[in-house]
Amino acid sequence: MAALKAHEVARFLARPDISEGIFLAYGPDAGLVRETAQRLIRKLTEDDPQSANIVVLEGAELDADPSLLAVEAKTISLFGGKRIVRVRGAGKSLVMTLTELRDDPGGAAIILESGNLTPKDALRALVEAARWGRALPCYPDSDETLQALIRETFNQHGIRIDGDVVTLLREILGNDREITRRELEKLCLYAAESKQLTREDVLLLCADNGMLVIDAILDAVAGGNAERLEMALNRALSSAVDIQRILALCVIHFSNLRRWRAEVDTGKSPRAVLDGQRPKPHFSRIGSLEQQLRLWSDKALSTATERLLQATVETRRRPGLAEAGLRRALLGICMIAATH
Repeated sequence: MAALKAHEVARFLARPDISEGIFLAYGPDAGLVRETAQRLIRKLTEDDPQSANIVVLEGAELDADPSLLAVEAKTISLFGGKRIVRVRGAGKSLVMTLTELRDDPGGAAIILESGNLTPKDALRALVEAARWGRALPCYPDSDETLQALIRETFNQHGIRIDGDVVTLLREILGNDREITRRELEKLCLYAAESKQLTREDVLLLCADNGMLVIDAILDAVAGGNAERLEMALNRALSSAVDIQRILALCVIHFSNLRRWRAEVDTGKSPRAVLDGQRPKPHFSRIGSLEQQLRLWSDKALSTATERLLQATVETRRRPGLAEAGLRRALLGICMIAATH
């Protein structure tokens, strides 16, 4: 009987205290659930999954016939090797079958993958209460665990990184462990020969290029740089970035500027205002945002926002002229910033 805490899962996976029974990986992070199941399989097979007899079942097919699980768990391997039954999308329909197996797994390891289960969930309760059961909670990475994972991965591959690479990756990556692992593997492969990663490498390989070009548009418009605006718009439109998305994010940006400007007008410095935001703007944009707050007055920001809202209505009403309307509106706002 064992109800592990999330922080105990890594230690358990390194040295499982049982090699047969029912193992339940569950939680809201689907990528981490899959990774936990895969790591457990590697450990139980001593890093040689090919030598084991592994059967993979889907929860949907077991919902129709739960007895299939018992049949697979009790089937004797013809060629020897560890008997492992992996169930993806496991649900409550398996509780009755698992009740029959929990006290006598017969040497088989049943590895269940499920979503976020409450303590009262019948499947989770059964596994936690079973002598031959281990429940492994999989929750999204915190800042600390994600940064530790990033450093550990690069250290294992002997890759040197710029001082701000960990912070940049933390801001770019989400909390899905599978996505994080995939992006880190890509970076390690890229740096396999040079053994060096820079901030520019990370931006090139991992950043959301669509979002980067949007940021370039926002900073060019609010910073009064018409040449950069033209370049950024051309990049965005050639990459099929939606015009309504551009306008919507421009409205949000100028609304934020107006809110921040109100704080500046109370006597705070632009840097202090930006440092106090949650989430904090990306460090690479702080200088540009400071300049924008100095350029724009509250009245001018209000005018710009009204123009953006009007452009949004017009481009929806006349989609054939949407690109021309977008360019006209953003260039007009850009010129307001340039004359301040």
